[in-house]
Amino acid sequence: MIPRYNRPNIEKIWTLENKFKIWTDIEILIAEKLADIGVIPKIASKEIRRKAKFNVDEITKLEKQTKHDVNAYIDNVSKYIGKQSKYFHHGVTSSDIIDTGFSIQLRQTGEIIKNEIKILLKNLKAKSLKYKNTAMIGRSHGIHAEPITFGLKLGSFYNEFKRNLKRLELAIEEISICSISGPVGTYESIDPRVEKYVAKKLKLKSEDISTQIIPRDRHAFFFSVLGIIASSIERFAVEIRHLQRTELLEVEEKFSSKQKGSSAMPHKRNPVLSENLTGLARYIRSAVIPSMENIVLWHERDISHSSVERIMAPDISIALDFSLNRLNEIVKTMTVYPENMKKNLNLLGGLYNSQKLLLKLTKKGLSRQEAYSIIQKNAMEAWNNKKKFHDVLKKDKILLKYISKEELKNILENDKKNSKIDWIFKNKIK
Repeated sequence: MIPRYNRPNIEKIWTLENKFKIWTDIEILIAEKLADIGVIPKIASKEIRRKAKFNVDEITKLEKQTKHDVNAYIDNVSKYIGKQSKYFHHGVTSSDIIDTGFSIQLRQTGEIIKNEIKILLKNLKAKSLKYKNTAMIGRSHGIHAEPITFGLKLGSFYNEFKRNLKRLELAIEEISICSISGPVGTYESIDPRVEKYVAKKLKLKSEDISTQIIPRDRHAFFFSVLGIIASSIERFAVEIRHLQRTELLEVEEKFSSKQKGSSAMPHKRNPVLSENLTGLARYIRSAVIPSMENIVLWHERDISHSSVERIMAPDISIALDFSLNRLNEIVKTMTVYPENMKKNLNLLGGLYNSQKLLLKLTKKGLSRQEAYSIIQKNAMEAWNNKKKFHDVLKKDKILLKYISKEELKNILENDKKNSKIDWIFKNKIK
């Protein structure tokens, strides 16, 4: 991943240093259990634990000769272990180490992302409660619908990210897998007790049946969840972009004192952070299809999945971590304009009350179709001629046969536009 989107904590997970450290931890535990069950000498296990170390630069040079990263790693570590190195990597295959290590890297990544979602949930809930009663117009198809509150809008995102947190926890559990079963997964060269021991020590679960690799449906689930989280981020970003439009200006990203919006137009205050999140979401979602295609491998294994994962896993997880952190900053620092929300709410002269009037007419005995026709005719006159809805309605003689002017006034001026907000917050936003 390019430095622009790289945050240190998650970047460290995908360094060669961390990967080889995890591999070494796994190899030490394998030797430990092999010694315990009498397969290798105890002195070998002790020497491996005491002396096993690696040098990234040396491994990189060796790989150019071996054309095999695990063999290069084994050769490098063996040099430091010395005589007992013949028992290093005993009875296991490359995938046992690579895949179990990869599980740990994905789990480490998942935990960082999970923590960022928890922070986001706190920020969303706080802002949702703050703007619980801040009235604004709801929109469907981009068109004025009925009133909502900005707090309710944020509450929708809060609950969406609560679901994302649950999905991510399931995905972390799904990927926290240890597979140490030897070539083609038969345990012919390695005792199953080794896998059980290593899994317990590393707080992983043993794979059910691993062929020679951990089945990639697990990884596909993990990256699909990351893709869903990215889409939730984009949904929020698109909302900000719409609400920040000059014609609306109901919400705005923070614009710092020295920030510049355009090289040509000094007046510009663009929603660049949200636009950035939209672009990153597209990139993160792009991993979902390759991760699913990685499920389909030849027989017990091939390495067609490997090159994809080497690029995809670090880049996608780093991009999602950055995106969540950026979204947190947007939520914490955004500027809300309640007066503009109120202005836009009243822009069409009360047309959002059309359903209330429709329902009132049906209670008065009209069919739904008759009532709809009466209200729509008045609504279109108000819309097309930029008139106040109330002024148009009180001149409709047919309507006034069923609804008195006093009733009409009460319906249109009733200030309990969102009477169920308290109930929603009490029962739905927890």
